[in-house]
Amino acid sequence: MATILPFKAVRPTRDKVSLLASRAYYSYSVEEREARLRDNPFSFLHIVNPGFRYHLEVSGDERYQMVRNRYQEFKDDGVFMHEEIPCFYVYKIVDRDGVIFHGIVAAASVADYEANVIRKHEDTITHREVLFKDYLKTVGFNAEAVLLTYPDNDILKRIIQATMEERAEYEFTTTYRDTHYLWPVSDEKIVLEITSVFEAMGPIYIADGHHRSSSSYLLAKDLQQENKSHTGEEAYNFFMSYLIPESELKIFEFNRLVKDLNGLTKEQFLMKLDASFRIENRGQTYYKASKKHHFSMYLDGEFYSLYLRKNLYDFKNARDILDSRILYKTVLQPILSIEDLRNDNRINYSHGKKDMAYVKALVDSGEFEVGFGLVPVTVEEMKQIADEGLTMPPKTTYIEPKLRSGVTIYEF
Repeated sequence: MATILPFKAVRPTRDKVSLLASRAYYSYSVEEREARLRDNPFSFLHIVNPGFRYHLEVSGDERYQMVRNRYQEFKDDGVFMHEEIPCFYVYKIVDRDGVIFHGIVAAASVADYEANVIRKHEDTITHREVLFKDYLKTVGFNAEAVLLTYPDNDILKRIIQATMEERAEYEFTTTYRDTHYLWPVSDEKIVLEITSVFEAMGPIYIADGHHRSSSSYLLAKDLQQENKSHTGEEAYNFFMSYLIPESELKIFEFNRLVKDLNGLTKEQFLMKLDASFRIENRGQTYYKASKKHHFSMYLDGEFYSLYLRKNLYDFKNARDILDSRILYKTVLQPILSIEDLRNDNRINYSHGKKDMAYVKALVDSGEFEVGFGLVPVTVEEMKQIADEGLTMPPKTTYIEPKLRSGVTIYEF
């Protein structure tokens, strides 16, 4: 059902890949970015932050054109090479905690995205879609793959395992202490086998990268209209993806932090919570929720457990079951008057890898008044949301693996 194809990647030479590969731009602090740009002339950050050499911040069309210029300079200087024949790329990541991810880098179809063969579970923000579409149109390449997930498949598992028995084209460890391996796969028989498996598969799901995929779709629509000889086979009809089996997807929760109690005293706030939750004061004892519809809360130097009352277990659809939705409908909106989870500056989020100890520290600092801990969404819940055509509340999932930019690049 899904059209998943090999492509001719632009990628760094073997001797440069460890220097070039970077995390997503926004994941660095200003100080980290400055240090990498200052000390590493091969970092991909030089391409996406082209004003650095002039000590200027540039934006909009001017930045997009300069990104294109820097990218071309890297190609001219031999930092990148261009694959001669279309390949799939087996990509393995071993993170700093020893968790292993295996998958295939490939081109996925915007037609499948439009037809809901590639399914989404998050809303996208229109102005961000358009901005990134305009960026892609100017620079002519995509260096960050969309993370897709598919049902575990024995044939793909066998192909990946057999490929990894050979020497990797890339093997490098980052300063973040994760190790990356890449194997190009160009054998016609194996390529055909991979494409056939996906053609016979049911829907696949976006795990991370909703704005990247939606922007690629908008770009394809623009370029189709401009191309009088459009065939559907042009590179702009596809976007770069990293496909991993569902069993390897790691989903963490996003905890919530709120700056005030909306004018309520601590006692008034707890009384209002009592309408929806069975509350237990855990005092100084660290508490992290471990079951669905159970929440941890840190308030005024103490931990609390909040158990949703059973008479409220009245769920109409897959979204209603989500704890992020339950917390919004029972606490954040009616009690704390937080309507807009994306833009209200009274609420902030902390992904679950930082756990409730991090939430406690921020509340103890006085920056926030109360923090809430949730349990992670499961893959099955994420798929059910997508299958029902629904979307999750903002900041419901923090998903790994997180890919490096610039290891494979897809040109339009």
